Amino acid sequence: QVRLVESGGGLVQAGGSLNLSCTTSGTIFNFWTMGWYRQAPGKQRELLAHISSGAAPFYADSIKGRFTISTNNANNTVLLQMSRVKADDTAVYYCNCVPPLDGWGQGTQVTVSS
Repeated sequence: QVRLVESGGGLVQAGGSLNLSCTTSGTIFNFWTMGWYRQAPGKQRELLAHISSGAAPFYADSIKGRFTISTNNANNTVLLQMSRVKADDTAVYYCNCVPPLDGWGQGTQVTVSS
């Protein structure tokens, strides 16, 4: 059973920062590329960033230079540090493997106020 638990979302002012966290099961964390996705209202879910052992992280153009993906191997956690957030960053944020497994977590809501 895949376990993906996202946390850290909330309300933040434009230009501010927020740190998201995703706890995964050890099985997928150790053997898969892990990524952060988001889904804004009325839009499709999009891949924002991914990270895997021995490879440089990938970032979508929309977040490049503002968000940073990292991992905490000790507790199977994938992190997303968000900075200089914009109103367009408002969405539900999810973590999953890349490509994604069928099961998704509940996500964490990020709302950016202008």
